[in-house]
Amino acid sequence: MAAKINEAHDHIAKAEKYLKTSFMKWKPDYDSAASEYSKAAVAFKNAKMLEEAKEAYLQEAEAHTNNKTLFHAAKRPFCYRALEAAGMMLKDMQRIPEAIQYIERASMMYVENGTPDTAALALDRAGKLIESQDLAKAVDLYQKAASVFENEDRLRQAVEMLGKASRLLVRQHKLDEAAVSIQKEKNMYKEIENYPTCFKKTIAQVLVHLHRNDFVAADKCVRESYSLPGFSGSEDCIALEQLLQGYDEQDEDQVHCVCNSPLFKYMDNDYAKLSISLRVPGGGKKKAPASAADAGEGGAGAGEADEDEYAGGLC
Repeated sequence: MAAKINEAHDHIAKAEKYLKTSFMKWKPDYDSAASEYSKAAVAFKNAKMLEEAKEAYLQEAEAHTNNKTLFHAAKRPFCYRALEAAGMMLKDMQRIPEAIQYIERASMMYVENGTPDTAALALDRAGKLIESQDLAKAVDLYQKAASVFENEDRLRQAVEMLGKASRLLVRQHKLDEAAVSIQKEKNMYKEIENYPTCFKKTIAQVLVHLHRNDFVAADKCVRESYSLPGFSGSEDCIALEQLLQGYDEQDEDQVHCVCNSPLFKYMDNDYAKLSISLRVPGGGKKKAPASAADAGEGGAGAGEADEDEYAGGLC
Protein backbone atom coordinates (compact mmCIF):
# COMPACT_ATOMS: atom_id res chain seq x y z
CA MET A 1 0.00 0.00 0.00
CA ALA A 2 2.75 2.44 0.95
CA ALA A 3 4.58 1.62 -2.28
CA LYS A 4 1.49 2.54 -4.32
CA ILE A 5 1.08 5.81 -2.45
CA ASN A 6 4.73 6.73 -3.03
CA GLU A 7 4.38 5.78 -6.69
CA ALA A 8 1.35 8.04 -7.02
CA HIS A 9 3.13 10.99 -5.45
CA ASP A 10 6.12 10.44 -7.72
CA HIS A 11 3.84 10.67 -10.76
CA ILE A 12 2.24 13.85 -9.38
CA ALA A 13 5.71 15.39 -8.91
CA LYS A 14 6.67 14.49 -12.48
CA ALA A 15 3.42 15.96 -13.82
CA GLU A 16 4.01 19.23 -11.99
CA LYS A 17 7.54 19.34 -13.38
CA TYR A 18 6.22 18.93 -16.93
CA LEU A 19 3.85 21.85 -16.37
CA LYS A 20 6.56 24.25 -15.20
CA THR A 21 8.04 26.76 -17.64
CA SER A 22 11.49 28.32 -17.64
CA PHE A 23 13.76 30.55 -19.70
CA MET A 24 14.54 27.60 -21.98
CA LYS A 25 11.04 26.03 -21.84
CA TRP A 26 8.32 28.46 -22.78
CA LYS A 27 5.33 26.12 -22.92
CA PRO A 28 4.13 23.48 -20.48
CA ASP A 29 4.23 19.89 -21.68
CA TYR A 30 0.54 19.16 -21.15
CA ASP A 31 0.63 15.82 -22.92
CA SER A 32 3.31 14.34 -20.65
CA ALA A 33 1.69 15.89 -17.56
CA ALA A 34 -1.66 14.31 -18.44
CA SER A 35 0.01 10.93 -18.77
CA GLU A 36 1.61 11.25 -15.33
CA TYR A 37 -1.65 12.36 -13.72
CA SER A 38 -3.37 9.33 -15.24
CA LYS A 39 -0.73 7.00 -13.78
CA ALA A 40 -1.03 8.74 -10.42
CA ALA A 41 -4.81 8.29 -10.44
CA VAL A 42 -4.46 4.55 -11.04
CA ALA A 43 -1.89 4.25 -8.23
CA PHE A 44 -4.11 6.19 -5.81
CA LYS A 45 -7.07 4.03 -6.80
CA ASN A 46 -5.08 0.85 -6.13
CA ALA A 47 -4.13 2.29 -2.74
CA LYS A 48 -7.86 2.89 -1.98
CA MET A 49 -7.27 6.65 -1.82
CA LEU A 50 -10.34 7.53 -3.85
CA GLU A 51 -10.44 11.27 -3.16
CA GLU A 52 -6.83 11.62 -4.34
CA ALA A 53 -7.58 9.42 -7.37
CA LYS A 54 -10.53 11.63 -8.27
CA GLU A 55 -8.37 14.77 -8.04
CA ALA A 56 -5.67 13.19 -10.20
CA TYR A 57 -8.23 12.31 -12.88
CA LEU A 58 -9.52 15.89 -12.82
CA GLN A 59 -5.96 17.19 -13.19
CA GLU A 60 -5.47 14.84 -16.13
CA ALA A 61 -8.63 16.20 -17.74
CA GLU A 62 -7.48 19.78 -17.16
CA ALA A 63 -4.08 19.06 -18.75
CA HIS A 64 -5.79 17.61 -21.82
CA THR A 65 -8.13 20.61 -21.99
CA ASN A 66 -5.25 23.09 -21.81
CA ASN A 67 -3.39 21.36 -24.63
CA LYS A 68 -4.41 23.39 -27.67
CA THR A 69 -2.15 21.77 -30.28
CA LEU A 70 -3.74 20.34 -33.41
CA PHE A 71 -1.94 17.04 -32.77
CA HIS A 72 -3.71 16.74 -29.44
CA ALA A 73 -7.19 16.88 -30.99
CA ALA A 74 -7.02 13.11 -31.51
CA LYS A 75 -6.49 12.67 -27.76
CA ARG A 76 -9.54 14.62 -26.65
CA PRO A 77 -11.46 11.45 -25.76
CA PHE A 78 -8.85 10.86 -23.04
CA CYS A 79 -10.07 14.09 -21.41
CA TYR A 80 -13.65 12.87 -21.40
CA ARG A 81 -12.65 9.46 -20.07
CA ALA A 82 -10.74 11.15 -17.26
CA LEU A 83 -13.85 13.14 -16.30
CA GLU A 84 -15.95 9.99 -16.37
CA ALA A 85 -13.33 8.18 -14.29
CA ALA A 86 -13.46 11.00 -11.73
CA GLY A 87 -17.21 10.49 -11.61
CA MET A 88 -16.74 6.78 -10.95
CA MET A 89 -14.42 7.56 -8.04
CA LEU A 90 -17.15 9.72 -6.57
CA LYS A 91 -19.60 6.88 -7.13
CA ASP A 92 -17.36 4.55 -5.14
CA MET A 93 -17.35 7.15 -2.37
CA GLN A 94 -21.18 7.14 -2.45
CA ARG A 95 -21.23 10.76 -3.61
CA ILE A 96 -23.66 9.95 -6.39
CA PRO A 97 -25.05 13.42 -7.30
CA GLU A 98 -21.49 14.74 -7.73
CA ALA A 99 -20.56 11.66 -9.75
CA ILE A 100 -23.47 12.26 -12.11
CA GLN A 101 -22.32 15.82 -12.80
CA TYR A 102 -18.95 14.63 -14.11
CA ILE A 103 -20.36 11.70 -16.08
CA GLU A 104 -23.02 13.91 -17.69
CA ARG A 105 -20.42 16.54 -18.55
CA ALA A 106 -18.23 13.86 -20.14
CA SER A 107 -21.17 12.51 -22.15
CA MET A 108 -21.91 15.91 -23.65
CA MET A 109 -18.25 16.17 -24.67
CA TYR A 110 -18.45 12.75 -26.29
CA VAL A 111 -21.33 14.03 -28.43
CA GLU A 112 -19.40 17.14 -29.43
CA ASN A 113 -16.41 14.99 -30.31
CA GLY A 114 -18.46 12.79 -32.63
CA THR A 115 -18.76 9.68 -30.44
CA PRO A 116 -22.49 9.70 -29.62
CA ASP A 117 -22.70 5.98 -28.81
CA THR A 118 -20.18 6.40 -26.01
CA ALA A 119 -22.11 9.44 -24.80
CA ALA A 120 -25.42 7.58 -24.68
CA LEU A 121 -23.90 4.63 -22.84
CA ALA A 122 -22.38 7.01 -20.29
CA LEU A 123 -25.79 8.61 -19.75
CA ASP A 124 -27.35 5.18 -19.33
CA ARG A 125 -24.77 4.27 -16.68
CA ALA A 126 -25.40 7.56 -14.92
CA GLY A 127 -29.14 6.91 -14.93
CA LYS A 128 -28.66 3.53 -13.28
CA LEU A 129 -26.44 5.10 -10.62
CA ILE A 130 -28.90 7.80 -9.64
CA GLU A 131 -32.13 5.77 -9.79
CA SER A 132 -32.08 4.85 -6.10
CA GLN A 133 -31.64 8.49 -5.03
CA ASP A 134 -33.30 10.73 -7.60
CA LEU A 135 -35.87 9.24 -9.97
CA ALA A 136 -36.50 12.55 -11.75
CA LYS A 137 -32.80 12.93 -12.60
CA ALA A 138 -32.66 9.32 -13.78
CA VAL A 139 -35.58 10.02 -16.14
CA ASP A 140 -33.77 13.07 -17.49
CA LEU A 141 -30.60 11.05 -18.14
CA TYR A 142 -32.46 8.20 -19.87
CA GLN A 143 -34.35 10.69 -22.04
CA LYS A 144 -31.09 12.37 -23.03
CA ALA A 145 -29.59 8.98 -23.89
CA ALA A 146 -32.67 8.20 -26.00
CA SER A 147 -32.31 11.51 -27.86
CA VAL A 148 -28.66 10.80 -28.63
CA PHE A 149 -29.49 7.34 -30.01
CA GLU A 150 -32.50 8.68 -31.93
CA ASN A 151 -30.38 11.36 -33.60
CA GLU A 152 -28.12 8.56 -34.83
CA ASP A 153 -31.12 6.54 -36.11
CA ARG A 154 -30.41 3.89 -33.51
CA LEU A 155 -34.09 3.41 -32.73
CA ARG A 156 -33.77 0.07 -30.94
CA GLN A 157 -31.35 1.55 -28.46
CA ALA A 158 -33.36 4.78 -28.24
CA VAL A 159 -36.61 3.00 -27.43
CA GLU A 160 -34.89 0.93 -24.73
CA MET A 161 -33.84 4.15 -22.99
CA LEU A 162 -37.33 5.60 -23.40
CA GLY A 163 -38.78 2.48 -21.83
CA LYS A 164 -36.69 3.02 -18.73
CA ALA A 165 -37.85 6.65 -18.54
CA SER A 166 -41.52 5.68 -18.97
CA ARG A 167 -41.40 3.13 -16.16
CA LEU A 168 -39.79 5.60 -13.78
CA LEU A 169 -42.40 8.24 -14.65
CA VAL A 170 -45.10 5.73 -13.73
CA ARG A 171 -43.26 4.94 -10.50
CA GLN A 172 -43.36 8.64 -9.62
CA HIS A 173 -47.07 8.82 -10.54
CA LYS A 174 -46.27 11.39 -13.24
CA LEU A 175 -48.92 9.82 -15.41
CA ASP A 176 -49.40 12.67 -17.90
CA GLU A 177 -45.71 12.56 -18.76
CA ALA A 178 -45.73 8.77 -18.77
CA ALA A 179 -48.57 8.73 -21.31
CA VAL A 180 -46.55 10.92 -23.68
CA SER A 181 -43.41 8.83 -23.21
CA ILE A 182 -45.19 5.51 -23.83
CA GLN A 183 -46.78 6.90 -27.00
CA LYS A 184 -43.32 7.82 -28.26
CA GLU A 185 -42.12 4.29 -27.45
CA LYS A 186 -45.06 2.83 -29.34
CA ASN A 187 -44.34 5.00 -32.38
CA MET A 188 -40.73 3.83 -32.44
CA TYR A 189 -41.67 0.16 -32.11
CA LYS A 190 -44.11 0.67 -34.97
CA GLU A 191 -41.36 2.24 -37.07
CA ILE A 192 -39.06 -0.74 -36.56
CA GLU A 193 -42.06 -3.06 -37.16
CA ASN A 194 -41.97 -4.69 -33.73
CA TYR A 195 -45.74 -5.02 -33.57
CA PRO A 196 -46.07 -7.47 -30.65
CA THR A 197 -44.31 -4.96 -28.41
CA CYS A 198 -46.65 -2.26 -29.72
CA PHE A 199 -49.52 -4.39 -28.35
CA LYS A 200 -47.87 -4.47 -24.90
CA LYS A 201 -47.33 -0.72 -25.02
CA THR A 202 -51.02 -0.28 -25.79
CA ILE A 203 -51.85 -2.18 -22.59
CA ALA A 204 -49.47 0.12 -20.67
CA GLN A 205 -51.10 3.16 -22.27
CA VAL A 206 -54.59 2.04 -21.34
CA LEU A 207 -53.61 1.39 -17.72
CA VAL A 208 -51.98 4.82 -17.46
CA HIS A 209 -54.97 6.60 -19.02
CA LEU A 210 -57.48 4.78 -16.81
CA HIS A 211 -55.46 5.75 -13.74
CA ARG A 212 -55.69 9.31 -15.10
CA ASN A 213 -59.49 8.82 -15.23
CA ASP A 214 -59.38 9.44 -18.98
CA PHE A 215 -61.49 6.68 -20.51
CA VAL A 216 -61.69 8.49 -23.85
CA ALA A 217 -57.89 8.52 -24.24
CA ALA A 218 -57.67 4.85 -23.23
CA ASP A 219 -60.34 3.88 -25.77
CA LYS A 220 -58.60 5.94 -28.47
CA CYS A 221 -55.33 4.05 -27.91
CA VAL A 222 -57.08 0.74 -28.51
CA ARG A 223 -58.97 2.00 -31.58
CA GLU A 224 -55.74 3.32 -33.11
CA SER A 225 -54.04 -0.01 -32.50
CA TYR A 226 -56.48 -1.80 -34.81
CA SER A 227 -54.29 -0.49 -37.65
CA LEU A 228 -51.34 -2.55 -36.33
CA PRO A 229 -50.91 -5.87 -38.16
CA GLY A 230 -52.12 -8.74 -35.99
CA PHE A 231 -53.67 -6.66 -33.23
CA SER A 232 -57.33 -7.30 -34.03
CA GLY A 233 -58.33 -10.62 -32.50
CA SER A 234 -55.10 -10.97 -30.51
CA GLU A 235 -55.22 -11.84 -26.80
CA ASP A 236 -54.05 -8.29 -26.07
CA CYS A 237 -56.91 -6.83 -28.07
CA ILE A 238 -59.55 -9.10 -26.50
CA ALA A 239 -58.31 -8.36 -22.98
CA LEU A 240 -58.30 -4.61 -23.58
CA GLU A 241 -61.80 -4.67 -25.03
CA GLN A 242 -63.03 -6.54 -21.95
CA LEU A 243 -61.17 -4.17 -19.64
CA LEU A 244 -62.65 -1.07 -21.28
CA GLN A 245 -66.13 -2.60 -21.31
CA GLY A 246 -65.91 -3.48 -17.62
CA TYR A 247 -64.55 -0.05 -16.73
CA ASP A 248 -67.20 1.76 -18.76
CA GLU A 249 -69.99 -0.31 -17.23
CA GLN A 250 -68.51 0.01 -13.73
CA ASP A 251 -68.22 -3.76 -13.52
CA GLU A 252 -65.55 -4.19 -10.88
CA ASP A 253 -65.58 -7.99 -11.15
CA GLN A 254 -64.76 -7.93 -14.84
CA VAL A 255 -62.05 -5.29 -14.42
CA HIS A 256 -60.51 -7.26 -11.55
CA CYS A 257 -60.58 -10.46 -13.60
CA VAL A 258 -58.78 -8.88 -16.58
CA CYS A 259 -56.25 -6.97 -14.49
CA ASN A 260 -55.31 -10.09 -12.55
CA SER A 261 -54.87 -12.26 -15.64
CA PRO A 262 -51.31 -13.43 -16.46
CA LEU A 263 -51.24 -11.09 -19.47
CA PHE A 264 -51.36 -8.10 -17.10
CA LYS A 265 -49.75 -9.48 -13.95
CA TYR A 266 -46.50 -10.41 -15.71
CA MET A 267 -45.86 -7.05 -17.33
CA ASP A 268 -42.97 -4.89 -16.14
CA ASN A 269 -43.39 -4.40 -12.41
CA ASP A 270 -44.42 -0.73 -12.57
CA TYR A 271 -47.24 -1.49 -15.02
CA ALA A 272 -48.27 -4.63 -13.13
CA LYS A 273 -48.79 -2.45 -10.06
CA LEU A 274 -51.02 -0.14 -12.08
CA SER A 275 -53.01 -3.16 -13.18
CA ILE A 276 -53.49 -4.59 -9.69
CA SER A 277 -54.46 -1.21 -8.21
CA LEU A 278 -56.95 -0.21 -10.92
CA ARG A 279 -60.46 0.46 -9.62
CA VAL A 280 -63.59 1.37 -11.52
CA PRO A 281 -65.30 4.70 -10.81
CA GLY A 282 -67.72 4.28 -7.94
CA GLY A 283 -66.42 0.79 -7.11
CA GLY A 284 -69.40 -0.90 -8.73
CA LYS A 285 -70.12 -4.61 -8.66
CA LYS A 286 -71.52 -6.71 -11.44
CA LYS A 287 -75.27 -7.08 -10.98
CA ALA A 288 -76.52 -10.54 -10.05
CA PRO A 289 -78.71 -12.31 -12.68
CA ALA A 290 -82.44 -11.74 -12.25
CA SER A 291 -84.31 -14.53 -10.40
CA ALA A 292 -86.91 -16.68 -12.14
CA ALA A 293 -89.64 -15.11 -10.00
CA ASP A 294 -89.08 -11.56 -11.17
CA ALA A 295 -87.44 -12.12 -14.54
CA GLY A 296 -90.68 -11.30 -16.32
CA GLU A 297 -91.24 -11.36 -20.01
CA GLY A 298 -87.99 -11.54 -21.94
CA GLY A 299 -85.98 -12.35 -18.83
CA ALA A 300 -84.55 -15.53 -20.28
CA GLY A 301 -83.44 -13.69 -23.39
CA ALA A 302 -81.64 -11.09 -21.29
CA GLY A 303 -79.81 -13.80 -19.38
CA GLU A 304 -78.72 -15.42 -22.63
CA ALA A 305 -77.50 -12.06 -23.89
CA ASP A 306 -75.35 -11.59 -20.78
CA GLU A 307 -73.98 -15.08 -21.17
CA ASP A 308 -73.09 -14.50 -24.84
CA GLU A 309 -71.48 -11.16 -24.04
CA TYR A 310 -68.65 -12.76 -22.05
CA ALA A 311 -68.47 -16.03 -23.97
CA GLY A 312 -64.91 -16.96 -24.86
CA GLY A 313 -63.40 -14.03 -22.96
CA LEU A 314 -60.86 -13.85 -20.14
CA CYS A 315 -63.52 -13.69 -17.50
